[in-house]
Amino acid sequence: MTVNRAPTWLEAFWRRLYPPLCALCGAPGAAGLDLCVRCQADLPLLGSACLCCARPLSIPGICGTCQHQAPPQDRTLSAFGYAPPLDHLILQLKFHGKLHLAQLLGTLTAEHLEQRAHSLPECIIPVPLHPTRLRERGFNQALELAQPIAARLQIPIHYQGIYRQRNTTSQSELPRQERKRNMRGAFALQGPLTARHVAIMDDVFTTGHTVGEMTKVLRRAGVQIIEVWTCARALPF
Repeated sequence: MTVNRAPTWLEAFWRRLYPPLCALCGAPGAAGLDLCVRCQADLPLLGSACLCCARPLSIPGICGTCQHQAPPQDRTLSAFGYAPPLDHLILQLKFHGKLHLAQLLGTLTAEHLEQRAHSLPECIIPVPLHPTRLRERGFNQALELAQPIAARLQIPIHYQGIYRQRNTTSQSELPRQERKRNMRGAFALQGPLTARHVAIMDDVFTTGHTVGEMTKVLRRAGVQIIEVWTCARALPF
């Protein structure tokens, strides 16, 4: 388990030497973020959503799908809808190695999570990548996003307790109906887990099959309350 440290004097000096610039338009950043006021106003805030799966709703509550069949997790919290220009930032982080965007996206997500009504979890568990995928990409975007959130909310990251034991096909490459089968048995526990309230961290919540499989493993380990935190929620098809 790790607890993220506060920014060092060197990082603060670097920010003064190189002031933030908007990652979308290149204008000066605002509030220490790589995003200007105008572009931040354009981000697709999710707003009212289902408490279980974060599906957009006209008023907060539980959507019809979750009332019919509740998802394995207890609640899902997403800051934004997966739509322009937010989707561009996530894609630049995930597939183009723009790691500085993890600080931006994680900070924006943390600001949303600070407004939650429930008690904070004991730790954050980023969705793990298979070692083969991790070597190809060079980083785990879920872990990168979790770091600024952990620092802001003062929650430890537990990133070695659960691992991906199968190198699954990327969910984005599969039709929706095949994604559940693709993730079946993908994760396993590695070592004991004492936390009873955890948050699974990922970049985008789409069908929920990935975090659903992780939830099953965590339930078997005795975790009682499981939340899913994501930067964005894919909008309904």
